Amino acid sequence: MSVEPADRRLPAYALFAALLACAGLPIYIHAPKFYVDEYGVSLSALGAVLFGLRLLDVVQDPLLGRLSEKLRKQRGLSVGIGCCVIATAMLGLFAVPPMTTPVLWFGIMLTLVFSAFSFLTICFYAQGVAKADKMSGQGHLRLARWRETGGLLGVCVASVTPVALGFIVDAPFAGFAVGFAVLALGSALAMRGEWLSIDVPEGTGFGTVLRDRLARRLLFIALLNAAPAAVSSTLFLFYVESALEAPGYEGPLLLLFFLSAAGAAPVWGALAERLGTHRVLLSAMILSIFAFGGALFLGAGDVWLFAVVCIASGAAMGADLTLLPALFATRMAKISPSAAEGFGLWSFVSKFTLALAAVILLPALEGAGYVSGAQALPPEKAVDLLRLLYAGVPCVLKLAAIFLLWRTKLDEGA
Repeated sequence: MSVEPADRRLPAYALFAALLACAGLPIYIHAPKFYVDEYGVSLSALGAVLFGLRLLDVVQDPLLGRLSEKLRKQRGLSVGIGCCVIATAMLGLFAVPPMTTPVLWFGIMLTLVFSAFSFLTICFYAQGVAKADKMSGQGHLRLARWRETGGLLGVCVASVTPVALGFIVDAPFAGFAVGFAVLALGSALAMRGEWLSIDVPEGTGFGTVLRDRLARRLLFIALLNAAPAAVSSTLFLFYVESALEAPGYEGPLLLLFFLSAAGAAPVWGALAERLGTHRVLLSAMILSIFAFGGALFLGAGDVWLFAVVCIASGAAMGADLTLLPALFATRMAKISPSAAEGFGLWSFVSKFTLALAAVILLPALEGAGYVSGAQALPPEKAVDLLRLLYAGVPCVLKLAAIFLLWRTKLDEGA
């Protein structure tokens, strides 16, 4: 069977997605611990910086979407500059001793990393709309399978690389930063022809996206659907430490979750091409409730049962990350082909859930008497609340997303 020329370029999209994934969630996992261990920065100070950066992301992402649209004719150059910024900032974060107070240096470097990350993500997804629109058949689904699988594999690699490097080098995080810089260069070069080869249409502004009923509906579904992931990622370490009483298992369990998502993503994409995106996505979201709901009933020592939860819920998440962006990209191709403003709003929705989860959930736990890392176990009522927030709240939010998606006609306004 012949392969279309456009499809031969899809591995480059997977590689670029892996680069972006390495600068996302893994940095939230590694950077705070590195600055605590190396420079003695307090957790409360780091938490305040991270929350402030999440709020900055919420504000700047729509503006970065507008900037991406303004620079659409120079997208290759702007992406190259963005890759240089994110690589340099990553080296500054992990490989260069702070040139000012460690917490201020931490904030400056992370601001550069996350700003470049947001800009590159918006450009990348907008370019994907233009790319898929020129492919035959279900181009958005095919591209999403490569893109999201590459991203999930990038998360897995970045999550374990610093730990693995610790066995062979004295400065594992510096080694990770150098490897990231090399990946940034390689992925930028791999995508170079793509930025040049596709004529990206002129943007139509945020109004076009927000006035479209289906686009607004998909953004709201994305908000409801991203909220469970934001809740669970915010509370994951606390759940493993206190509800399961299994400190030290966080890394392997998190890796298992993302590997399951990466393995399942292309399967969900293939099923969607055959059976329809709407039906397959609904099925995966229902599966996630049954899978993740099991965490409500686990207690001390149930590590292996939680591993099963991680496998099943990770597999379901692979559909969320692959199919929902593909639906939104398909709609953008019809109403706002440049897609930069649309994915600026999409990124805003994702970041908003992270900021909201942090500002609501952690104070709620603290109010119930929960203390992380204490010698004595937290009060039982605090652990019960942790269990409810970690597993119960996401299931309720997912049910709301399922109901809204079920009532959505994807061909409306076509």
